[in-house]
Amino acid sequence: MTDTKFGILLWNQATDWPSYAAAAGRVDELGYDHFWAWDHLYAIFGDPYQPIFEGWASLAAVAGLTKRARLGLLVGANTFRNPGLVAKLASTLDHVSEGRAILGIGGAWMEPEHTAHGIEFGTGFGQRLDWMHESVAAMRALLDGEEVTSEPGGRYAFDHLRHQPLPLQAHLPIMIGGSGEKKTLRTVAQYADMWNAMGSIEKMTHKIEVLRGHCDAVGRDIADIEFTLGIKATIRDSEAEADRVWKAAMEHNRTPLSDVADDDTFWNGTAEQLADKLAPYVELGFRTVISEQPAPYDDETLERLIGEVKPLVDAG
Repeated sequence: MTDTKFGILLWNQATDWPSYAAAAGRVDELGYDHFWAWDHLYAIFGDPYQPIFEGWASLAAVAGLTKRARLGLLVGANTFRNPGLVAKLASTLDHVSEGRAILGIGGAWMEPEHTAHGIEFGTGFGQRLDWMHESVAAMRALLDGEEVTSEPGGRYAFDHLRHQPLPLQAHLPIMIGGSGEKKTLRTVAQYADMWNAMGSIEKMTHKIEVLRGHCDAVGRDIADIEFTLGIKATIRDSEAEADRVWKAAMEHNRTPLSDVADDDTFWNGTAEQLADKLAPYVELGFRTVISEQPAPYDDETLERLIGEVKPLVDAG
């Protein structure tokens, strides 16, 4: 028997707040381990100008609507905020939620939302990942009650920075999203408690070996990092019916099917089909599954993912 964990990210685009809040409560009622939100200022599927809610504010509100699910961004855009502020936000969310916060962070990738808001995007992804590495080191220290002063020449200029109150959790976990082999996985190896990745089983097998090498280089046991797999599930009694429901959701999100034709994280099918597809990932070490769910939020998938797929996966 395996005891997998399941979490849900509700796409915080193309929705209204009552629908989002109701679905968040349902996620908690059904017993999911985690609730996640995106950290984007423009919609990332389809029309970028359709409605989207801000991530940290959404999580703070959801904290008051839930009782057990852990709460985090999948994942925070490091470019959007000073990392000292992010550590303060995470600690505050931990108190608001009575110890359920996770600090999710990534390098950020969507240039139009940066340009429109006047947020510096950097010279390229490599630079943004260097910023993230420096940022995560500072956030880990702040969450652990340490004082932070920046080294000259870096992105940030912290000056004897300390925070109170500290999180309720003795060790508030940091989750890093992404699979870049030279920089992201190095940061994961050094600092992450959780790692979020997505892709084919062949791709994930390779990425784990790269991560193992980085862990060996920094003297870290890879087993100390929780692997989380990102998928986008739609579950029905037949694959054809699941496809129909998914296509309707894409239309609601103003997303042409051609835009997502190469996205292998959309998993449409029966509970048995999804369990079979998850099995090799679980065997590989991904014991936590996070499914992104588009609006309009599909209660049947929410029910069947944890009520049918999880027991099948756990029975193995």
